[in-house]
Amino acid sequence: MPANEILALAMFVAFIALVFTGFPVAWILAGLAVLFTALAIVFEVDLHLATGVDWAYTSLSVERVWNVMENWVMVALPMFIFMGLLLDRSGIADRLMTSFARLFGRVGGGLAISVALIGVLLAATTGIIGASVVLLALLGLPAMLRTGYDRSLASGTVCAVGTLGILIPPSIMLVVMADRMAMSVGDLFLGAVLPGLLLGALYVSYLVGYGLVRPDGAPKFERAERIDFAAIRELVLAIVPPSLLIVAVLGSIFFGLATPTEAAGVGAAGALLLALANRALDRRVMTEVLRETTRTTAFIFGVLIGATAFSLVLRGLGGDELIEDALLSLPFGPTGIIICILFATFLLGFFLDWIELTLIILPLVAPVVATLGFDPVWFTVMFAVCLQTSFLTPPVGFAIFYLKGVAPPEVRVVDIYRGVAPFILIQIIGLMLIFNWDALVTWLPEQAYNVRR
Repeated sequence: MPANEILALAMFVAFIALVFTGFPVAWILAGLAVLFTALAIVFEVDLHLATGVDWAYTSLSVERVWNVMENWVMVALPMFIFMGLLLDRSGIADRLMTSFARLFGRVGGGLAISVALIGVLLAATTGIIGASVVLLALLGLPAMLRTGYDRSLASGTVCAVGTLGILIPPSIMLVVMADRMAMSVGDLFLGAVLPGLLLGALYVSYLVGYGLVRPDGAPKFERAERIDFAAIRELVLAIVPPSLLIVAVLGSIFFGLATPTEAAGVGAAGALLLALANRALDRRVMTEVLRETTRTTAFIFGVLIGATAFSLVLRGLGGDELIEDALLSLPFGPTGIIICILFATFLLGFFLDWIELTLIILPLVAPVVATLGFDPVWFTVMFAVCLQTSFLTPPVGFAIFYLKGVAPPEVRVVDIYRGVAPFILIQIIGLMLIFNWDALVTWLPEQAYNVRR
């Protein structure tokens, strides 16, 4: 094996190993770029082995980072984060929980179904996993436990539904993916709508079936009021504001009225208006939201800068060609290679966060997908579904830790692990459906093109 390929392989393995140290990922990525540039020079100068990487080559990272930072699409990132955090504090979810519980409380598993439906709406308005999981846990978990729900079912429902925000637009992960893949954010947003709703429908179907098969584990909410016109009216009034915001953001993209960046501005302004309407906007809330928006945006861009340097050095050492040759040499055919990539992504999701996988793995496998002739939007959405699963898989399932941080003491980590297992299986089933029916991803973008023409 040539020296540069040995270094590329060692660089990738070193990244996987160092992630477990708990050291900030941004510094790991940037540090490895510097370290392996120095090693490449040692190989070339002292051992007279050609590597193709030196300080002049690695200095191109500055130009690459500048290109990332001046990309107008990335402006949407802090605005979508701001929108999600502000809506988290606007009181909308609390009102939705009350209305849905009143409507579905007398149905077996009704409270869990209410949490699932609220989670879908939150996913389409917040897109922040931590905020969604914590909010659903605070609103729905105590009520389910008081009603006598199985602890595993209650905690698994909150975790799984809370992760929908990373897939259903407007998703900050899809914005980053579009930048890495040099594709339209609007296409990714539209392509992810139906798969996200499909997963939500599968969750609700599972909860309905669980309530029928095991009514003792998902009992009815006996204190629920009778369903009448007032209950339906209250639910409609609770759903309308976030629905209008969803239509304003995604509808403006769908009909070509606004770019994703402009739509993000509309979403941020809409979130401000909703918070004002609910009398939830004051100086303290704005300070918290702005501080958290800045922190989250800085974290993502920090990793993005480190990943830019890391990817540049890895590609200079021939890492992308090494991976492409290895995948194309698999004896499975094009479909089998895609399955192998998705399976490897699923396994890596046990140990790596979505940011690392998006910034490092996705750009490396994208040329293989293009060579095989598959639709890049279809593949990227499937990749996103795999990354959504990473929030539920131990030991680095962040949704699990978000929930444990706010759950009542009687909810143990083992209960959460047991609760998320069926939902991981449901997500795999959803991924299989998307894999076999690519129209679930491609149909909506195609309709958008027709509308725009």
